[in-house]
Amino acid sequence: MMVSRRASVTLPPTAEAPAPLLESGPVFARHETFAPRAGWLPKGLDAACRDHSIFLREDVASQLGVGKNMARAIRYWSHAFGMLEDVPTDRPRAFASRPTEIGLLLMGPDGWDPFLEDAGSLWYLHWQLVRTPRLATSWHFAFAVFPEPEFTQDQLEVALRAHVREGFPSARAAETSLHKDILCLLRMYADPPSNGTITEDSIRCPFSELGLIRPAGEQRAFAFDLGDKPDLPAEIIVAACLEFAASVLRGGRTISLSRLLYDPGSPGMAFKLTENALAAAVDDVAGRHRAITVADTAGVVQMAYRDEPLSLARRLVRAYFEASTLAGGRA
Repeated sequence: MMVSRRASVTLPPTAEAPAPLLESGPVFARHETFAPRAGWLPKGLDAACRDHSIFLREDVASQLGVGKNMARAIRYWSHAFGMLEDVPTDRPRAFASRPTEIGLLLMGPDGWDPFLEDAGSLWYLHWQLVRTPRLATSWHFAFAVFPEPEFTQDQLEVALRAHVREGFPSARAAETSLHKDILCLLRMYADPPSNGTITEDSIRCPFSELGLIRPAGEQRAFAFDLGDKPDLPAEIIVAACLEFAASVLRGGRTISLSRLLYDPGSPGMAFKLTENALAAAVDDVAGRHRAITVADTAGVVQMAYRDEPLSLARRLVRAYFEASTLAGGRA
């Protein structure tokens, strides 16, 4: 049963009260150095569906079947991807975790893809993670702000430090926290090196399957993979475009493809798309959904949308998953 938006959760008397995850400023190194592993997000959402205070309980690790640090990482990632949200408890600054609407739609008991088997689910989760700096500030910077196509680990870390100093001057971000974020991000999206020995660092993260970051020549050098993404659904791209438009426009019904491609926080940045790849996705969706059209005004190509962008974005995501063979027609 979902908790009322105004209700609070009553905690057991021995429960620990970790810091709230709903932050107004930047958030760093809450992942306990763990990139999200296969099954973690469904596990976290399922546990929170059964008990909103699960992550506040002393036995949360045993209930989830993981170590204590991993339990904290599951909580963090579930919130960072927008699958869970804070809900007040009867104790000051103690927040329980409640499934969000999109969390239930995607991974709930009757969700579109409860076990995240569809590549479209990972792409949509990637967008939810990096679209704002709210809970994954370093990830937002790397994918939605950082302009360089190739970089070393050190270059990305130096750029992140400068970004935090300029964009969040009052933030108390330790350099070690930023270093942990960059290491975790690269383990998450780039295949870890393999020497035949399985370690914590060599366990492959599902998001490395997206192929967004690849090794580039010298040791610790990387490159973003720019261009078409064959397993990135056009509906997910256009839904992200609509969510971005809603965040940067007030009441408008058109946005240029150049903004969708190059603006900080745009889908073009987040998905590392080229102009042709983005235009093809918008054209594809416009050909199948009448609420989306493409207009060329004085040489400026724009995406036009007839309906409120956030509700239209949700309809496109639903349309994709309901047509997916993995979804099996679930509503």
